Amino acid sequence: MRFLIIGGSDAGISAALRAREVDPDAQIDVLLKDDFPNYSICGLPFYLSGETPDWLSLAHRTEFDSISIRRGHQATRIDPAAKTVTVQTEGRGARTFSYDKLLIGTGASPSTPNIEGWQLPGVFLLHTMKDSFAVHEYLDSKKPRRAVIVGAGYIGLEMADALTHRGIEVTVASRTKAVLATVDSEFGEAVGQELRNHGVAVFTNVEAQRIIRVGDHLHISGSQGFEHDCELVLIAVGVKPDTALGIDAGLQTGDKGALLTNRKMESGVTDIYVAGDCAETWHRLLNRHTYLPLGTTAHKQGRTAGENAMGGQCEFSGSLGTQVVKIFDRVIARTGLSQDEAEREGFQPFTVESTVNDHKAYYPGATPLRARVTGNLATGRLLGAQLMGTWGAEVSKRIDVFATALFHGMTVDEISDLDLSYTPPLSSPWDPVQMASQAWSLATAQYRKETECIR
Repeated sequence: MRFLIIGGSDAGISAALRAREVDPDAQIDVLLKDDFPNYSICGLPFYLSGETPDWLSLAHRTEFDSISIRRGHQATRIDPAAKTVTVQTEGRGARTFSYDKLLIGTGASPSTPNIEGWQLPGVFLLHTMKDSFAVHEYLDSKKPRRAVIVGAGYIGLEMADALTHRGIEVTVASRTKAVLATVDSEFGEAVGQELRNHGVAVFTNVEAQRIIRVGDHLHISGSQGFEHDCELVLIAVGVKPDTALGIDAGLQTGDKGALLTNRKMESGVTDIYVAGDCAETWHRLLNRHTYLPLGTTAHKQGRTAGENAMGGQCEFSGSLGTQVVKIFDRVIARTGLSQDEAEREGFQPFTVESTVNDHKAYYPGATPLRARVTGNLATGRLLGAQLMGTWGAEVSKRIDVFATALFHGMTVDEISDLDLSYTPPLSSPWDPVQMASQAWSLATAQYRKETECIR
Protein backbone atom coordinates (compact mmCIF):
# COMPACT_ATOMS: atom_id res chain seq x y z
CA MET A 1 0.00 0.00 0.00
CA ARG A 2 1.42 3.35 -1.04
CA PHE A 3 -0.28 6.39 0.46
CA LEU A 4 0.78 9.58 -1.28
CA ILE A 5 0.00 12.91 0.36
CA ILE A 6 0.18 16.29 -1.36
CA GLY A 7 0.83 18.94 1.30
CA GLY A 8 2.74 18.77 4.55
CA SER A 9 0.78 21.10 6.80
CA ASP A 10 -1.89 20.21 9.38
CA ALA A 11 -4.09 17.95 7.24
CA GLY A 12 -1.28 16.16 5.42
CA ILE A 13 0.83 15.37 8.47
CA SER A 14 -2.19 14.33 10.55
CA ALA A 15 -3.21 11.96 7.75
CA ALA A 16 0.29 10.51 7.54
CA LEU A 17 0.55 9.96 11.29
CA ARG A 18 -2.87 8.28 11.53
CA ALA A 19 -2.16 6.08 8.51
CA ARG A 20 1.10 4.97 10.13
CA GLU A 21 -0.77 4.06 13.33
CA VAL A 22 -3.35 2.01 11.42
CA ASP A 23 -0.94 0.29 9.04
CA PRO A 24 2.70 0.22 10.19
CA ASP A 25 3.71 -1.44 6.91
CA ALA A 26 2.24 1.14 4.52
CA GLN A 27 4.57 3.25 2.38
CA ILE A 28 3.73 6.87 3.16
CA ASP A 29 5.16 9.77 1.17
CA VAL A 30 4.41 13.44 1.83
CA LEU A 31 5.08 15.82 -1.08
CA LEU A 32 6.05 19.18 0.36
CA LYS A 33 6.56 22.14 -1.98
CA ASP A 34 8.66 24.04 0.57
CA ASP A 35 11.00 23.00 3.37
CA PHE A 36 8.74 23.41 6.39
CA PRO A 37 6.66 20.34 7.27
CA ASN A 38 4.00 20.78 9.93
CA TYR A 39 4.93 24.28 11.07
CA SER A 40 2.45 26.38 13.01
CA ILE A 41 1.35 29.16 10.68
CA CYS A 42 -0.86 30.38 13.54
CA GLY A 43 2.36 31.11 15.44
CA LEU A 44 3.79 33.54 12.88
CA PRO A 45 2.58 36.73 14.63
CA PHE A 46 4.38 35.65 17.81
CA TYR A 47 7.58 34.93 15.90
CA LEU A 48 7.40 38.36 14.26
CA SER A 49 6.63 40.10 17.56
CA GLY A 50 9.78 38.61 19.08
CA GLU A 51 7.84 36.74 21.75
CA THR A 52 8.83 33.46 20.05
CA PRO A 53 12.33 34.36 18.88
CA ASP A 54 13.31 31.02 17.32
CA TRP A 55 11.17 30.15 14.30
CA LEU A 56 12.24 26.52 14.60
CA SER A 57 10.14 26.24 17.75
CA LEU A 58 7.02 26.69 15.61
CA ALA A 59 7.36 23.11 14.37
CA HIS A 60 4.52 20.94 15.70
CA ARG A 61 6.92 18.01 15.41
CA THR A 62 10.37 17.35 13.95
CA GLU A 63 10.40 13.53 13.84
CA PHE A 64 8.40 11.57 11.27
CA ASP A 65 9.24 7.91 11.87
CA SER A 66 8.76 5.72 8.78
CA ILE A 67 7.17 8.61 6.86
CA SER A 68 9.01 9.97 3.83
CA ILE A 69 8.91 13.78 3.80
CA ARG A 70 9.93 14.89 0.31
CA ARG A 71 10.84 18.56 0.57
CA GLY A 72 10.89 20.80 -2.47
CA HIS A 73 8.46 18.57 -4.37
CA GLN A 74 5.77 20.68 -6.06
CA ALA A 75 2.91 18.54 -7.38
CA THR A 76 1.85 19.78 -10.82
CA ARG A 77 -0.54 17.14 -12.15
CA ILE A 78 -2.65 14.23 -10.95
CA ASP A 79 -3.59 11.44 -13.36
CA PRO A 80 -6.41 9.51 -11.64
CA ALA A 81 -6.56 6.88 -14.39
CA ALA A 82 -2.86 6.00 -14.13
CA LYS A 83 -2.86 6.76 -10.38
CA THR A 84 0.22 8.96 -10.66
CA VAL A 85 1.27 12.43 -9.56
CA THR A 86 3.75 14.50 -11.55
CA VAL A 87 6.08 16.56 -9.40
CA GLN A 88 8.52 19.37 -10.16
CA THR A 89 11.53 19.15 -7.87
CA GLU A 90 14.21 21.63 -6.96
CA GLY A 91 17.29 20.75 -9.00
CA ARG A 92 16.10 17.30 -10.14
CA GLY A 93 13.49 18.22 -12.72
CA ALA A 94 10.16 16.44 -13.08
CA ARG A 95 9.39 13.15 -11.36
CA THR A 96 6.40 10.86 -11.28
CA PHE A 97 5.04 9.15 -8.16
CA SER A 98 2.52 6.33 -8.23
CA TYR A 99 -0.09 5.82 -5.51
CA ASP A 100 -2.67 3.39 -4.27
CA LYS A 101 -4.38 6.08 -2.19
CA LEU A 102 -3.91 9.82 -2.56
CA LEU A 103 -4.68 12.74 -0.26
CA ILE A 104 -4.91 16.30 -1.55
CA GLY A 105 -4.05 18.65 1.30
CA THR A 106 -2.97 21.74 -0.64
CA GLY A 107 -4.51 24.18 1.83
CA ALA A 108 -5.41 27.75 1.00
CA SER A 109 -3.65 30.76 -0.43
CA PRO A 110 -4.06 34.46 0.37
CA SER A 111 -6.85 36.24 -1.46
CA THR A 112 -5.41 38.48 -4.16
CA PRO A 113 -5.79 42.07 -2.98
CA ASN A 114 -7.72 44.45 -5.21
CA ILE A 115 -5.25 47.18 -4.35
CA GLU A 116 -3.07 48.97 -6.86
CA GLY A 117 0.59 48.68 -5.89
CA TRP A 118 0.23 45.69 -3.57
CA GLN A 119 3.37 44.09 -5.03
CA LEU A 120 5.67 47.02 -4.20
CA PRO A 121 8.69 46.43 -1.91
CA GLY A 122 7.60 46.93 1.67
CA VAL A 123 4.13 45.48 1.03
CA PHE A 124 3.60 41.95 2.35
CA LEU A 125 1.10 39.13 2.55
CA LEU A 126 1.52 36.75 5.48
CA HIS A 127 0.62 33.13 4.93
CA THR A 128 3.71 30.93 4.77
CA MET A 129 6.98 30.49 6.63
CA LYS A 130 8.77 32.16 3.70
CA ASP A 131 6.42 35.13 4.00
CA SER A 132 7.32 35.43 7.66
CA PHE A 133 11.07 35.32 6.89
CA ALA A 134 10.63 38.15 4.38
CA VAL A 135 8.71 40.27 6.90
CA HIS A 136 11.21 39.46 9.66
CA GLU A 137 14.19 40.44 7.48
CA TYR A 138 12.45 43.69 6.49
CA LEU A 139 11.69 44.54 10.11
CA ASP A 140 15.32 43.94 11.10
CA SER A 141 16.96 45.68 8.15
CA LYS A 142 14.60 48.58 7.38
CA LYS A 143 13.40 49.17 10.95
CA PRO A 144 10.03 50.68 9.92
CA ARG A 145 8.53 53.19 12.32
CA ARG A 146 4.99 53.03 10.95
CA ALA A 147 2.91 50.16 9.58
CA VAL A 148 -0.54 49.91 8.01
CA ILE A 149 -2.43 46.63 8.25
CA VAL A 150 -5.19 46.15 5.68
CA GLY A 151 -7.74 43.73 7.12
CA ALA A 152 -9.04 43.32 10.65
CA GLY A 153 -9.56 39.59 10.99
CA TYR A 154 -7.60 37.25 13.22
CA ILE A 155 -4.21 37.56 11.50
CA GLY A 156 -4.52 41.30 10.94
CA LEU A 157 -5.30 42.04 14.59
CA GLU A 158 -2.71 39.61 15.93
CA MET A 159 -0.16 41.39 13.75
CA ALA A 160 -1.33 44.76 15.08
CA ASP A 161 -0.49 43.40 18.53
CA ALA A 162 2.81 41.93 17.29
CA LEU A 163 4.07 45.07 15.58
CA THR A 164 3.03 47.27 18.50
CA HIS A 165 5.02 44.90 20.71
CA ARG A 166 8.05 45.79 18.56
CA GLY A 167 7.48 49.51 19.10
CA ILE A 168 6.02 50.21 15.65
CA GLU A 169 3.20 52.73 15.18
CA VAL A 170 0.31 50.70 13.76
CA THR A 171 -2.78 51.66 11.78
CA VAL A 172 -5.53 49.16 10.96
CA ALA A 173 -7.81 49.73 7.96
CA SER A 174 -10.92 47.55 7.69
CA ARG A 175 -13.76 47.60 5.21
CA THR A 176 -16.16 46.21 7.84
CA LYS A 177 -18.14 48.41 10.23
CA ALA A 178 -16.23 47.00 13.20
CA VAL A 179 -13.03 45.01 13.50
CA LEU A 180 -13.16 41.22 13.92
CA ALA A 181 -16.29 40.74 11.85
CA THR A 182 -16.59 37.07 12.89
CA VAL A 183 -18.11 38.21 16.20
CA ASP A 184 -21.06 40.49 16.84
CA SER A 185 -20.43 44.19 16.33
CA GLU A 186 -20.87 44.83 20.08
CA PHE A 187 -17.75 42.74 20.66
CA GLY A 188 -16.00 44.07 17.56
CA GLU A 189 -16.38 47.63 18.80
CA ALA A 190 -14.94 46.65 22.17
CA VAL A 191 -11.96 45.04 20.42
CA GLY A 192 -11.49 48.23 18.42
CA GLN A 193 -11.32 50.18 21.67
CA GLU A 194 -8.79 47.71 23.06
CA LEU A 195 -6.61 48.40 20.01
CA ARG A 196 -6.92 52.14 20.51
CA ASN A 197 -6.07 51.78 24.19
CA HIS A 198 -2.72 50.34 23.06
CA GLY A 199 -2.02 53.10 20.56
CA VAL A 200 -3.32 51.45 17.38
CA ALA A 201 -5.22 53.76 15.02
CA VAL A 202 -8.37 52.02 13.77
CA PHE A 203 -10.26 52.98 10.61
CA THR A 204 -13.44 51.05 9.73
CA ASN A 205 -15.72 51.21 6.67
CA VAL A 206 -12.58 51.91 4.65
CA GLU A 207 -11.57 50.25 1.39
CA ALA A 208 -7.82 50.42 0.70
CA GLN A 209 -7.36 51.12 -3.01
CA ARG A 210 -3.86 52.29 -3.86
CA ILE A 211 -0.28 52.09 -2.60
CA ILE A 212 2.54 54.18 -4.06
CA ARG A 213 6.13 54.77 -3.08
CA VAL A 214 7.03 58.35 -2.16
CA GLY A 215 10.74 58.72 -1.48
CA ASP A 216 11.69 56.44 1.38
CA HIS A 217 8.14 55.62 2.46
CA LEU A 218 4.85 54.22 1.19
CA HIS A 219 1.61 56.13 0.81
CA ILE A 220 -1.63 54.16 1.05
CA SER A 221 -5.03 55.65 0.20
CA GLY A 222 -8.59 54.49 -0.13
CA SER A 223 -12.25 55.32 0.28
CA GLN A 224 -13.72 57.73 2.81
CA GLY A 225 -10.65 59.95 2.42
CA PHE A 226 -8.34 57.40 4.03
CA GLU A 227 -4.66 58.29 3.51
CA HIS A 228 -1.60 57.26 5.46
CA ASP A 229 2.18 57.30 5.18
CA CYS A 230 4.18 54.36 6.45
CA GLU A 231 7.22 52.17 5.80
CA LEU A 232 5.42 48.82 5.92
CA VAL A 233 2.07 47.58 4.64
CA LEU A 234 0.72 44.18 5.64
CA ILE A 235 -2.30 42.87 3.74
CA ALA A 236 -4.45 40.27 5.49
CA VAL A 237 -7.78 40.11 3.67
CA GLY A 238 -8.55 36.41 3.89
CA VAL A 239 -7.76 33.22 2.02
CA LYS A 240 -9.15 31.12 -0.80
CA PRO A 241 -8.94 27.34 -1.18
CA ASP A 242 -6.01 26.12 -3.30
CA THR A 243 -7.93 23.79 -5.61
CA ALA A 244 -6.35 24.01 -9.09
CA LEU A 245 -4.63 20.63 -8.80
CA GLY A 246 -7.82 18.89 -7.70
CA ILE A 247 -10.01 20.58 -10.30
CA ASP A 248 -7.62 19.57 -13.09
CA ALA A 249 -7.91 15.97 -11.82
CA GLY A 250 -11.70 16.08 -12.17
CA LEU A 251 -12.72 16.81 -8.58
CA GLN A 252 -15.84 18.86 -7.98
CA THR A 253 -16.10 22.09 -5.99
CA GLY A 254 -18.83 23.52 -3.80
CA ASP A 255 -20.46 26.94 -3.56
CA LYS A 256 -17.41 28.49 -1.89
CA GLY A 257 -14.97 27.03 -4.42
CA ALA A 258 -13.48 24.39 -2.10
CA LEU A 259 -13.19 20.75 -3.11
CA LEU A 260 -16.22 18.60 -2.32
CA THR A 261 -15.96 15.52 -0.13
CA ASN A 262 -18.23 13.29 1.84
CA ARG A 263 -17.75 12.90 5.59
CA LYS A 264 -15.20 10.14 5.01
CA MET A 265 -13.15 12.82 3.18
CA GLU A 266 -13.57 10.94 -0.10
CA SER A 267 -13.58 13.20 -3.13
CA GLY A 268 -15.79 11.19 -5.46
CA VAL A 269 -12.78 10.31 -7.64
CA THR A 270 -11.64 6.77 -6.86
CA ASP A 271 -8.94 6.52 -4.16
CA ILE A 272 -8.52 10.31 -3.82
CA TYR A 273 -9.19 11.99 -0.47
CA VAL A 274 -9.23 15.70 0.37
CA ALA A 275 -8.65 17.40 3.73
CA GLY A 276 -7.78 20.79 5.19
CA ASP A 277 -8.26 24.32 3.92
CA CYS A 278 -8.73 23.22 0.30
CA ALA A 279 -11.78 21.12 1.31
CA GLU A 280 -15.32 21.93 2.26
CA THR A 281 -16.24 21.35 5.91
CA TRP A 282 -19.17 19.42 7.36
CA HIS A 283 -20.92 21.82 9.73
CA ARG A 284 -22.32 19.83 12.62
CA LEU A 285 -25.03 22.32 13.57
CA LEU A 286 -26.18 23.17 10.03
CA ASN A 287 -26.02 19.53 8.94
CA ARG A 288 -24.43 20.40 5.61
CA HIS A 289 -21.12 21.31 4.04
CA THR A 290 -19.69 24.83 4.06
CA TYR A 291 -16.24 26.42 3.82
CA LEU A 292 -14.70 27.07 7.21
CA PRO A 293 -10.88 26.90 7.06
CA LEU A 294 -9.40 26.28 10.51
CA GLY A 295 -6.26 24.50 11.68
CA THR A 296 -8.16 22.42 14.21
CA THR A 297 -10.53 21.25 11.49
CA ALA A 298 -7.65 20.41 9.14
CA HIS A 299 -6.06 18.17 11.79
CA LYS A 300 -9.31 16.25 12.30
CA GLN A 301 -10.10 15.93 8.59
CA GLY A 302 -6.57 14.72 7.90
CA ARG A 303 -6.80 12.12 10.64
CA THR A 304 -10.11 10.89 9.20
CA ALA A 305 -8.66 10.66 5.68
CA GLY A 306 -5.53 8.86 6.89
CA GLU A 307 -7.53 6.19 8.68
CA ASN A 308 -9.90 5.65 5.77
CA ALA A 309 -7.08 5.47 3.24
CA MET A 310 -5.85 2.45 5.23
CA GLY A 311 -9.24 0.76 4.98
CA GLY A 312 -11.15 2.47 7.77
CA GLN A 313 -14.74 3.66 7.70
CA CYS A 314 -14.72 6.66 10.08
CA GLU A 315 -16.48 9.94 9.42
CA PHE A 316 -15.47 13.51 10.18
CA SER A 317 -17.80 14.56 13.00
CA GLY A 318 -18.04 18.15 11.86
CA SER A 319 -17.01 21.66 12.76
CA LEU A 320 -18.78 24.36 14.75
CA GLY A 321 -16.42 27.20 13.84
CA THR A 322 -14.98 27.39 17.34
CA GLN A 323 -12.29 30.08 17.41
CA VAL A 324 -10.36 32.16 19.92
CA VAL A 325 -7.90 35.02 19.59
CA LYS A 326 -5.79 37.05 22.01
CA ILE A 327 -5.38 40.74 21.20
CA PHE A 328 -3.25 42.59 23.73
CA ASP A 329 -4.92 41.93 27.10
CA ARG A 330 -8.25 40.86 25.63
CA VAL A 331 -9.35 37.35 24.61
CA ILE A 332 -12.33 36.89 22.29
CA ALA A 333 -13.90 33.55 21.39
CA ARG A 334 -16.87 32.21 19.51
CA THR A 335 -18.56 28.93 18.62
CA GLY A 336 -21.63 28.03 16.60
CA LEU A 337 -23.83 30.70 15.06
CA SER A 338 -24.29 34.37 15.79
CA GLN A 339 -27.72 36.02 15.82
CA ASP A 340 -27.42 37.16 12.19
CA GLU A 341 -26.05 33.82 10.99
CA ALA A 342 -28.80 31.89 12.75
CA GLU A 343 -31.46 34.13 11.21
CA ARG A 344 -30.05 33.55 7.73
CA GLU A 345 -30.18 29.79 8.35
CA GLY A 346 -33.89 29.91 9.21
CA PHE A 347 -33.70 29.45 12.99
CA GLN A 348 -35.61 31.54 15.52
CA PRO A 349 -32.57 32.91 17.35
CA PHE A 350 -32.65 34.94 20.52
CA THR A 351 -29.40 36.42 21.84
CA VAL A 352 -28.79 37.62 25.37
CA GLU A 353 -25.66 39.37 26.62
CA SER A 354 -24.64 39.24 30.26
CA THR A 355 -21.56 40.19 32.25
CA VAL A 356 -20.26 38.32 35.28
CA ASN A 357 -16.95 38.07 37.09
CA ASP A 358 -14.53 35.40 35.90
CA HIS A 359 -14.14 34.20 39.52
CA LYS A 360 -15.40 35.07 43.00
CA ALA A 361 -15.17 38.80 43.66
CA TYR A 362 -13.69 38.38 47.13
CA TYR A 363 -10.58 36.72 45.68
CA PRO A 364 -8.23 39.40 44.26
CA GLY A 365 -8.07 39.97 40.53
CA ALA A 366 -11.63 39.21 39.47
CA THR A 367 -12.38 40.69 36.02
CA PRO A 368 -15.59 41.11 33.99
CA LEU A 369 -16.40 38.37 31.50
CA ARG A 370 -18.89 39.32 28.77
CA ALA A 371 -20.98 36.54 27.25
CA ARG A 372 -23.42 36.50 24.36
CA VAL A 373 -25.54 33.37 24.21
CA THR A 374 -27.72 32.57 21.20
CA GLY A 375 -30.45 29.95 21.48
CA ASN A 376 -33.40 28.82 19.43
CA LEU A 377 -36.46 30.55 20.82
CA ALA A 378 -38.74 27.78 19.57
CA THR A 379 -36.87 24.80 21.04
CA GLY A 380 -34.43 26.21 23.59
CA ARG A 381 -31.53 24.54 21.77
CA LEU A 382 -28.17 26.27 22.04
CA LEU A 383 -27.11 27.77 18.68
CA GLY A 384 -23.95 29.66 19.56
CA ALA A 385 -21.98 31.68 22.07
CA GLN A 386 -19.38 34.42 22.18
CA LEU A 387 -17.14 35.33 25.11
CA MET A 388 -14.79 38.22 25.79
CA GLY A 389 -12.60 38.79 28.81
CA THR A 390 -9.11 39.44 30.01
CA TRP A 391 -6.18 37.16 29.29
CA GLY A 392 -6.27 34.76 32.23
CA ALA A 393 -10.05 34.63 32.56
CA GLU A 394 -10.17 31.12 31.02
CA VAL A 395 -12.06 32.41 27.99
CA SER A 396 -10.81 29.71 25.65
CA LYS A 397 -11.72 26.85 27.98
CA ARG A 398 -15.14 28.33 28.72
CA ILE A 399 -15.99 28.66 25.04
CA ASP A 400 -15.04 24.98 24.83
CA VAL A 401 -17.85 24.18 27.28
CA PHE A 402 -20.31 25.87 24.94
CA ALA A 403 -18.72 24.07 21.96
CA THR A 404 -19.15 20.73 23.72
CA ALA A 405 -22.78 21.54 24.48
CA LEU A 406 -23.34 22.45 20.83
CA PHE A 407 -21.60 19.29 19.67
CA HIS A 408 -24.08 17.19 21.62
CA GLY A 409 -27.18 19.23 20.73
CA MET A 410 -27.90 20.46 24.26
CA THR A 411 -30.45 23.09 25.16
CA VAL A 412 -29.35 26.27 26.89
CA ASP A 413 -31.14 25.19 30.08
CA GLU A 414 -29.24 21.89 30.17
CA ILE A 415 -25.93 23.73 30.52
CA SER A 416 -26.88 24.60 34.11
CA ASP A 417 -26.89 20.89 34.93
CA LEU A 418 -23.25 20.37 33.94
CA ASP A 419 -20.92 19.39 36.78
CA LEU A 420 -18.25 22.07 36.35
CA SER A 421 -15.28 22.70 38.62
CA TYR A 422 -15.14 25.43 41.25
CA THR A 423 -12.64 27.12 43.50
CA PRO A 424 -12.84 30.85 44.38
CA PRO A 425 -9.62 31.92 42.55
CA LEU A 426 -10.86 30.36 39.31
CA SER A 427 -14.66 30.33 39.17
CA SER A 428 -17.91 30.46 41.14
CA PRO A 429 -20.31 27.75 42.31
CA TRP A 430 -22.21 28.58 39.14
CA ASP A 431 -19.54 28.95 36.46
CA PRO A 432 -19.84 32.05 34.22
CA VAL A 433 -20.87 29.70 31.40
CA GLN A 434 -23.84 28.60 33.49
CA MET A 435 -24.70 32.10 34.69
CA ALA A 436 -24.73 33.31 31.07
CA SER A 437 -27.01 30.43 30.14
CA GLN A 438 -29.33 31.20 33.05
CA ALA A 439 -29.46 34.85 31.96
CA TRP A 440 -30.61 33.63 28.54
CA SER A 441 -33.33 31.49 30.10
CA LEU A 442 -34.60 34.36 32.26
CA ALA A 443 -34.62 36.79 29.36
CA THR A 444 -36.46 34.39 27.04
CA ALA A 445 -39.07 33.70 29.73
CA GLN A 446 -39.62 37.45 30.13
CA TYR A 447 -39.77 37.89 26.36
CA ARG A 448 -42.41 35.19 26.01
CA LYS A 449 -44.42 36.71 28.86
CA GLU A 450 -44.32 40.16 27.27
CA THR A 451 -45.23 38.71 23.88
CA GLU A 452 -48.25 36.94 25.39
CA CYS A 453 -49.38 40.17 27.04
CA ILE A 454 -49.22 41.99 23.72
CA ARG A 455 -51.35 39.30 22.15
